[in-house]
Amino acid sequence: MSKYRTHKCGELNSNDIGKFVKVSGWIHRKRDHGGVYFIDLRDHFGIVQLVTSDQDDKIYSLSKEDFDKLTSLSYESVITIEGQVVKRSEDTINSEMDTGEIEIVIKNYNIESEADTLPINVNSTQPFPEDLRLKYRFLDLRKEKMHDNIKLRSKVIKFLRNQMWDHGFDELQTPILTASSPEGARDFLVPSRLNPGNFYALPQAPQQFKQLYMISGFDKYFQIAPCFRDEDARADRAPGEFYQLDIEMSFVTQDDIFAVIEPVLYNTFKNFSNYKISKAPFQRISYDESILKYGSDKPDLRNPIIINDVTDIFRGSGFGIFNDAIEKGCVIRAIPVHKTGDLSRGFYDKMIAFAQSELKAKGLAYIIIDENGNGKGPIAKFLNNEKFQQLKDICNLEPNDSVFFTCDIEKIAALNAGKVRNKLGIDLKLINENEFHFCWIVDYPFYEWNDDEKKLDFFHNPFSMPQGGIEILSNAKTLDEKLAIKAYQYDIICNGIELSSGAIRNHSLVIMYKAFENIGYTKEQVDNSFPAMVKALTYGAPPHGGIAPGIDRMIMLLANEPNIREIIAFPLNQNAQDLLMGAPSQIDKKSLLELCLLVNNKLKQPK
Repeated sequence: MSKYRTHKCGELNSNDIGKFVKVSGWIHRKRDHGGVYFIDLRDHFGIVQLVTSDQDDKIYSLSKEDFDKLTSLSYESVITIEGQVVKRSEDTINSEMDTGEIEIVIKNYNIESEADTLPINVNSTQPFPEDLRLKYRFLDLRKEKMHDNIKLRSKVIKFLRNQMWDHGFDELQTPILTASSPEGARDFLVPSRLNPGNFYALPQAPQQFKQLYMISGFDKYFQIAPCFRDEDARADRAPGEFYQLDIEMSFVTQDDIFAVIEPVLYNTFKNFSNYKISKAPFQRISYDESILKYGSDKPDLRNPIIINDVTDIFRGSGFGIFNDAIEKGCVIRAIPVHKTGDLSRGFYDKMIAFAQSELKAKGLAYIIIDENGNGKGPIAKFLNNEKFQQLKDICNLEPNDSVFFTCDIEKIAALNAGKVRNKLGIDLKLINENEFHFCWIVDYPFYEWNDDEKKLDFFHNPFSMPQGGIEILSNAKTLDEKLAIKAYQYDIICNGIELSSGAIRNHSLVIMYKAFENIGYTKEQVDNSFPAMVKALTYGAPPHGGIAPGIDRMIMLLANEPNIREIIAFPLNQNAQDLLMGAPSQIDKKSLLELCLLVNNKLKQPK
């Protein structure tokens, strides 16, 4: 028999009535009922009620000294008790607890650890500042919601791992200390003691290594991979590190990868939620179509609003603001909303205020379709009957509908229209909260224009395969022709959140040189920047591709948590600080000298 328990707190039930048991855990709650004392004891598996008394006529009553000592213990003290399981009286049964039909009468107990006064309460849902929660994360993780989130995380990872094994993948590891790479986000750098003046980098992703596995002859690789990026925090992005289900496959097309990952995601979300879930095959939307229809390449398809281009309708119209903007190269996007006839004037005023504050626009034009199908609102009069009918046909407008408009250069007009769409979807409660809606965004541009550096750059992954191969790269001479090249790159989106990017990789060194040449790299620069990849592609590489769904974001969705730090056991705060362990911290001079480093605290960080 275990020294500390015969049973777990959460597993006892009416079948155990009459048994003598031993349980251990934390004192969760205490209640004094006039000489009869109740304690809720909690462990990892649940809560069970203990009962004791200092009255001699009560079964297994404790001595006055033992009773007083036990009842004086503070919350979160750890105890081991022995006692008998008894049935609760009918009026005290708690149907909301798994152990609610029984309680344990304490025969004797042992104090394992006494707790000091708590800086945060564990037994309540009272909110506490996040920095305080992170400083005492070991207490915060005892709270039911947080504890359940981390247990969910463990179960999801196990489920994902088993699915990958069932699909014939090998679980392989990649290095944590590696070389810095010029593409992507900022690296976390690690100084080398044995190679003074040189640095390792923590991997932003195992991208090159998983490709090297394929080039090494392995067929299907996966890993629950830690990734490290020196990025600012967001609600759906933790600073520092994150985990992904990293996947790579040889001799595959884009469709082959979709066929593997779709059932993995569907089964995972089906197993850990009771929401409606998209069934395979998931909807595929081209990048260009997504930007036009949803104003984003991360569309929340639970929102039924479809954005339309109505530039031609306002071209030459009497509305001078739009007409003048169109002549200067701007476009007009229409965001229609159906069945809005009962909205007040105040709602439209709030949308205008939203555009002014969030979109930095001067206002937000709109037209209301009245019950007779006529246009109302500040700009309706500027459209003649023919153009107004075209607007209704394009936006599928009917009586009691409304339509909002954004006007700017194409990129900003699309972005703003997407934000208006999201705002309307939320405020008008158009989104089905009990649904996980997946889609693929495909056909991403291979290149994009870097406006800061005034040069062509990779839009996504520099190691992806352009659609059309070496021919399309060689034949594209002008900037517009290069910007028109598409890549075999894809993102998987769920409810407006990007779970992963992926791509069919470039397995040809000739294509790789040409792809980088188009953005200004010489052959020598490519060789120096990616020596391992260049070397590997020289000796025969299979067609291959992969994807890496973010585990943190998947669990964030499954736990219905708006903040990703709520599903990570020990996250950094928004300033990338570990308040529990005190990191990052200063290093003593001796250690710095071993690394041949000097720290100049007077230097200012470059903007």
